[in-house]
Amino acid sequence: MKAACVNSLWWLASGPSWTAFKSALDDPDAAQQAVLRSFIRRNSATAFGREHGLGSVQTPAEFARRVPIRNYDEFRPWINRITQGELRVLASDPVRRLVPTSGSTAARKLIPYTASMHRELNQAMSPWIVDLYRRHPQMLLGVSYWSISPAASEGVQFNEASSVPIGFDDDAAYLGTFRKALINASMAVPAELRYLTSMEDWRYVSALVLLRRRDLSLVSVWHPFFFSLLVQAIRDNWEQLLADVSTGNCSVSTRLPTVLEASIRSNPNPRRAEDLRKNFPPIVDRLWPNLKVVSCWADGQAIGAASELAQSLGSIALQPKGLIATEGIISIPFEGCHPLAIRSHYLEFEDDSGRLSPVSELRENREYNVILTNGGGLCRYRLDDRIALDGMLGRTPSIRFVGKSSHVSDRMGEKLSDGFVASVLSKLFEDKQRKPSFAMLAPDVDASGWRYTLYLDYEASTEFAARLDLLLSANPQYLYCRRLSQLQPPRVFRVSDGGYAAYCERLLKTGKRLGEIKPVGLSALDNWSNYLSGHYLDQEESQS
Repeated sequence: MKAACVNSLWWLASGPSWTAFKSALDDPDAAQQAVLRSFIRRNSATAFGREHGLGSVQTPAEFARRVPIRNYDEFRPWINRITQGELRVLASDPVRRLVPTSGSTAARKLIPYTASMHRELNQAMSPWIVDLYRRHPQMLLGVSYWSISPAASEGVQFNEASSVPIGFDDDAAYLGTFRKALINASMAVPAELRYLTSMEDWRYVSALVLLRRRDLSLVSVWHPFFFSLLVQAIRDNWEQLLADVSTGNCSVSTRLPTVLEASIRSNPNPRRAEDLRKNFPPIVDRLWPNLKVVSCWADGQAIGAASELAQSLGSIALQPKGLIATEGIISIPFEGCHPLAIRSHYLEFEDDSGRLSPVSELRENREYNVILTNGGGLCRYRLDDRIALDGMLGRTPSIRFVGKSSHVSDRMGEKLSDGFVASVLSKLFEDKQRKPSFAMLAPDVDASGWRYTLYLDYEASTEFAARLDLLLSANPQYLYCRRLSQLQPPRVFRVSDGGYAAYCERLLKTGKRLGEIKPVGLSALDNWSNYLSGHYLDQEESQS
């Protein structure tokens, strides 16, 4: 009953934004110009606004002339002024938090969050929530699981001095105080699980708490493997989990922080345990008969994993997420499409020739880099995400994520980018009925020198390597390095099990949080064979 009341309250509170968004789809330029005017009005008197003369800007064209496009490194001096306590640097609103995100480089980025930023995020989330409940009204009666990733990573800690708090207490806080309260009130898993740093304990406790909830109706995670790993934890620990559900205990409680004692305590429920036992081997839609939707990434390098997860869900719908970054929400799931979030941030799109287009001028058969202006004060910020048009909703483009544009691996001058590699991998598997759920290209070194290795959980032979070499050679820098023998021919590494889990484990040790780890087709890190189980395909396999 509590969850139904909370979900209904969220639905009702989101209604006005849904109505306004649906109306704006027929005139995206008007919506975007309103967003830009509001940004300029609020922020023209900031240090950034005065330096760029925002107070006299009247049109989008003049805005583009006054403010150059910048990446995060070029914003870093302004962010540093915020960390030192200076007010009204990028935005007139006080900066409530600096939210860390890993981005495509090793250095952490700190993204300013203000009241205006929270409003913009809710302008995007609210239409999605209403659309979701309109399509699946039964979900109003159940609890939800929103990904809560461990707050701390083993091995690395960041201790940046800042006058502004860094990071949020939990993922729900991204949407502001009111929405945070609503989400946490309807959560199947307590937010305190963020205190777990052991991935093994986190998976077990998360699986246990989820199994206790027969009324689970929505799962919203990032990478599809995020949920697949929880389902695998259920299969691996089935008997122990059922015993804990029956008795109300938690087998790993002695290893857990004391702050978790109250939140994981439960009444004995032998009836639920017995119902679960009837569903062996565990099948997702039988474990949670009220679960209607699993929302996750399903574009770019998550396509294969999303397809694999969808096959395991049975009658449960898999909903591809829109393009969401710490810096802003670019698109949302809505009416079966992924329209741009035109009432949230001001958006521009740059094609490969450097030409900039507003939302209404996106064209088919082209890829674009996203340029974002948001309520936290990031103004004409290069997001480094590549998108492509996949349809229209009203007069508003529906888009899909292609890959990262600035994530580059460059050992010998080859300058391979994630976006380019994503398109290569798509072509490599375009005629295959089954797609790999894990596929990643990365530099590798052996006695003969540097080369690239394709790591994938897929039945393959080194004919893949020859075709991969040909496709990569469309990049002239790569082709030049190959002709000079600066790079050796690529290889294929057959990942036998747990590719994404091992990928996450390595990145967690570099200080990334689980929620920050994004699917990539290209890793700039080498020696992945030391972290992934499997083997290189030898010459005999390639000839068989």
